[in-house]
Amino acid sequence: MKGGVRKRSGSWYYYFDLGNVDGKRKKIERLAEGAQTKSEAQTVLRRKILEYENVGMVFKPSEITLHDYLNYWMKEYVELKLKLNTQYNYETTIRLHINPALGKYKLKSLTPEVLQMFVNEKVREGFARQTITIMMGILNKALRHAVYPYKYINENPMQYVELMMDTPRKATKEDLKIQSNENLKKLNKNIKEDNDFYIPFHIGLNIGLRVGETCGLEWSKIDFEEKTIEIDQQLIGEKQDDGTTKWVPSSLKSKAGYRTIAVGDSLLDILKKEKLRQKQNKLKYGKHYIKSDRVCVKENGQPLTPSIIKYHTRTISQKINIKFNYHSLRHTLATKLIENGLPVKTVQKILGHSRASITEDRYVHLTEKMQRNAANVMDMFMQDL
Repeated sequence: MKGGVRKRSGSWYYYFDLGNVDGKRKKIERLAEGAQTKSEAQTVLRRKILEYENVGMVFKPSEITLHDYLNYWMKEYVELKLKLNTQYNYETTIRLHINPALGKYKLKSLTPEVLQMFVNEKVREGFARQTITIMMGILNKALRHAVYPYKYINENPMQYVELMMDTPRKATKEDLKIQSNENLKKLNKNIKEDNDFYIPFHIGLNIGLRVGETCGLEWSKIDFEEKTIEIDQQLIGEKQDDGTTKWVPSSLKSKAGYRTIAVGDSLLDILKKEKLRQKQNKLKYGKHYIKSDRVCVKENGQPLTPSIIKYHTRTISQKINIKFNYHSLRHTLATKLIENGLPVKTVQKILGHSRASITEDRYVHLTEKMQRNAANVMDMFMQDL
C-alpha cells in the first residue's frame, strides 16, 4: 500500500491510499499524533496502515470499497429482489447517509468500531430511532451478503453494533397526529368538492387507506351493489435516470394488504357523485382529457400521486393551523373504531396489517374511552363486594 509522511505547519502528517471509488484513487491524510520526528511519523504511518488493512484475517480480503460494493449489491440483489419503493428508499438512504460517511472505506476496514461510531454519530445528530434502524438494517443486510454468497469478507461486523438509544416509547396521539372531532369538522369544512383533495380526504377518513393505496384505487375495484372496495395495488415512485420520479402501480407490501373493505353509504354517495363528475369532465375536455380508471384524479383526468396528496395536506394544515398529514386519517379511523367497540381483529383486516398485535400495540393504549369503560366496570365490581 502506498503511503508517506510530510511536515506541514510544524506538525507531522501521514497519508496513504484507500480503495478506488468510481475508478478514482482516494487518499486519507491525518495528523501523526505524538510524532516529533520523521521517523516517529513513519512509525505511526506503518501502524495506521496495519490497522486499516485489518491484519489477522485468515484469507486475503477484497480491496473493494463500501461505495462500490453497495453499487454492485443494489444492482445484483436489491433491484432484482425487492419492490420498487424499497429500492428507492435503499438508494436514498445509501446516497444521503451511508456513502458520505463510510463509502471510502474498504470492506475489510469496516470494523465494528467504525460502524458503531457511525451509528452513534447519527444518534448525536438527532435522527429518529426508526431512521437509524433503517440505516443499520441496510448495512447489516448488505454486509451479510458480502460474507455469503459474495465472500468479500469473512464476518459481518454489523452483528456487533448496537443502537445506543432508550427503549422507544409508545406513540402518543400527538405523534400519530390523531384528529379530534373538532379538527375533523374544520377539515371537512375547508375541503370543498371542487378541491382535488376532496375524494382522497374522504377515502382516508372512511376506510383508512395508505396514500399509495388511495392513489392506486380504480373504479373497477368499487362494487356499488355489494358496497365494497377491493384493495389490490398501490402507486409508488420509481426514480428515473434524469432524477425525476415516475409514479407506477405496484403490488402491496404484504399478503394482508390485499383486502376487500365494506363501505358505508356516505362514502359511496360521495364516490357516485365523483364518478358522474368525471364523466362530465370527459365531455368538457374532450380529447384533452387524460383517460384512466383511477378514482382520484384532477379535473382534467390527471391521476393524483402521493406527492400531490402530500402538497395538499401540507397546504390545508398550514391554512387551518392543525398538525395533519394523510396518514393521520388512517390513525384517526383506527382509534375511533377501537374506541367504539370494534374488535381489534376486524380493525386489522380493514387496515391491512399483517398481525393483530400490530394494530393492538399501536392503537389500543390510546383509546381513552375503553380505559374509562374498564374503570367503570371495576367500580361496579367493587360495589358488589
